[in-house]
Amino acid sequence: DLFGAIENGDFPSWTLFVQMMPPADAEGYRFNPFDLTKVWPHGDYPLIDVGTMTLDRNLTDHHSENEQAAFEPNNLVPGTGLSPDKMLMARGFSYADAHRARLGVNYKQIPVNQPKVEVHSYSKDGVGRTINASDPVYAPNSYGGPKADASRTNEVLWHSDGEMVRTAYTLRAEDDDWGQAATMVREVLDDAARARLVGNVAGHLSNGVSEPILARAFEYWKNIDKQLGDKIEAAVRNGG
Repeated sequence: DLFGAIENGDFPSWTLFVQMMPPADAEGYRFNPFDLTKVWPHGDYPLIDVGTMTLDRNLTDHHSENEQAAFEPNNLVPGTGLSPDKMLMARGFSYADAHRARLGVNYKQIPVNQPKVEVHSYSKDGVGRTINASDPVYAPNSYGGPKADASRTNEVLWHSDGEMVRTAYTLRAEDDDWGQAATMVREVLDDAARARLVGNVAGHLSNGVSEPILARAFEYWKNIDKQLGDKIEAAVRNGG
């Protein structure tokens, strides 16, 4: 397991890749590039190697290093921002809000969440405060308080083109629910993987799922791939 591998010096690692799409491409791409159920084809936008993360030690204290950890999508590197992905935008707000409820407004002062560089802020007090500050909370002041760095606070200008609203996505030429799933089944999975997929899906559908839900599930799988859907239905009808 993960703990044992790290303990034995067999450090696991993951390589991070990104894909980059110019804004001009996003406006007219054949499907909505911000639909989280879709994958950008690697042929159109190749993977770019960013770096590798390696876990080289286990926790020394589960509560302080794990239970109090607070990750959030809106911890952004300068120059980056959130895309119009509706799920991402919701999480950009909700994660930090959940941390405030779970750990208190000063959750970023907890050692596991502290930035690597010193923070100069006028925020103070509140539940769970660990940093004492008696300086004024207004700016400018004559006590040497932090000042905004104009070179790092330029106004960010961008255009949302109507995507950031509480409505459904505007459908594009190749927006559909089945196409990419069909490509996955036919071109990415091999025969052994397809057989495992049939067995896994049939196993779940055989576990108390009744009509008309069964018929609808078979229909959906046949929309992805007729042969795969037929195999899933046969496995369920024949008792797994």
